[in-house]
Amino acid sequence: MKALLEKLGLKDVNPGACSRPDNWISDPNGKELISYNPNDGAPIASVMQATAEVYDTVVNNAAESFRSWRSTPAPQRGQVVRDLAIALREYKEPLGELVSLEMGKIKTEGMGEVQEMIDICDFALGLSRQLYGLAMHSERPGHRMYEQWHPLGPIGIITAFNFPVAVWAWNAAIAAVCGNTMIWKPSPTTPLTAVAVQHIANRVMADHGLHGVFTLTIGDNQAIGERMINDPRLPLISFTGSVKVGRYVAETVARRLGRSILELGGNNAVIVAEDANLDLAMRATLFGAVGTAGQRCTTTRRLIAQKSIAGELTDRLVKAYRQVPIGNPLEDGVLMGPLVNAAAVDRMMAALDAARAQGGEILVGGKRLPEKGPHFVEPTIVKMPQQTPLVCDETFAPILYVMEYETLDEAIAIQNGVPQGLSSSIFTTNLLTAERFLSSAGSDCGLANVNIGTSGAEIGGAFGGEKETGGGRESGSDAWKAYMRRQTNTINWSTELPLAQGVQFDVD
Repeated sequence: MKALLEKLGLKDVNPGACSRPDNWISDPNGKELISYNPNDGAPIASVMQATAEVYDTVVNNAAESFRSWRSTPAPQRGQVVRDLAIALREYKEPLGELVSLEMGKIKTEGMGEVQEMIDICDFALGLSRQLYGLAMHSERPGHRMYEQWHPLGPIGIITAFNFPVAVWAWNAAIAAVCGNTMIWKPSPTTPLTAVAVQHIANRVMADHGLHGVFTLTIGDNQAIGERMINDPRLPLISFTGSVKVGRYVAETVARRLGRSILELGGNNAVIVAEDANLDLAMRATLFGAVGTAGQRCTTTRRLIAQKSIAGELTDRLVKAYRQVPIGNPLEDGVLMGPLVNAAAVDRMMAALDAARAQGGEILVGGKRLPEKGPHFVEPTIVKMPQQTPLVCDETFAPILYVMEYETLDEAIAIQNGVPQGLSSSIFTTNLLTAERFLSSAGSDCGLANVNIGTSGAEIGGAFGGEKETGGGRESGSDAWKAYMRRQTNTINWSTELPLAQGVQFDVD
């Protein structure tokens, strides 16, 4: 572990805030934050959290840097993000291992998360030459109308523990090419990965003679998070987390007329039709429900199977669940690591108690695995007679609720009948069924897939969901517009001054 930390420049760095390359801010009043290994509960390392004074220093530096960064041509900004991708490629293995060590996801998922950072940087590089506006025809002779997009300013990025680096990159790479600077507040559960990424970003900024484009401040929700969402210097807050906290963030930011991007809860369902390829459906559901130990916002939490094939599909899944290798996420061959902490284990067990009380039958799993470590559990399948209040909630754990349906309309109604609206999928070989699912009367989620699972979205499309998922969009497509302000421009190149709508206002 020591060698891994040294590879990423974490040998001697203890402060938890950075405003300029290699300018880590020490504050004797900062409180120590210890990062724990979810695999065995042992401490990994510690950082000192930022105080309110340090936070102000970081934000002021980002605001100062914005004044020059916004005037840097977008293709030149893209070159900085390109070099960030190159640096991430260089550190992909140790950074991916650190993600696994600190968060608990298996090594291949940790590597995949760093690859996602690289991919979004590559996407942003191309985007830096495609920040297009529109040209419109004016109704007035000798006039030209068009729109253009300008950067917003310093933005706040608040990320969650389950994707400790990728979600930052979704925001940071796009925001940077759009001309914004940023302040990152990572989850207090995963501070070391954030410090490692900041080291990499520092190196890239230094190579370009920059400072303050990418900045970091580590702290708890009260001392730092509360200040960020109330800070008028930050016109945009991108928040990833729970529905409860997200609702508070949205209300707080809206009161100061700021903007927010919200990526909140998911209660994602897979519908399996009677004509589905069951091999595909089983494999996709297994990864969607068990991957990251059920701690993805896109985790498959509900399986809605047509009655004629529900028994066979469930039997296959039960057999597969019993064969899932569980253990140290850094070991080869392991497919499921631990939950992030003891509280997550307790929440899972409480949900299973509630499932039994609401008529559920545990088909496989459902137990703690203390012999493997304090945070290990068995992935669990629960057959539910109907969509109960418990099933409508999101439990961040590897619990899959199985329900049956008769008609497609019934299946879609079950899928849509939860407060969240992030990801969804259907398995079918019938074109009409697939198109019905994708129609305006079908899935109400931000992500709707056919013959692939709910988890593992590509960066090229906009990521986000509806209803209590928050409505935010990040990553690909035109999600970049959330990080910019739109400006409509009209130029009069004539010697007359006609008014729109034919209004006459002449004075002799």
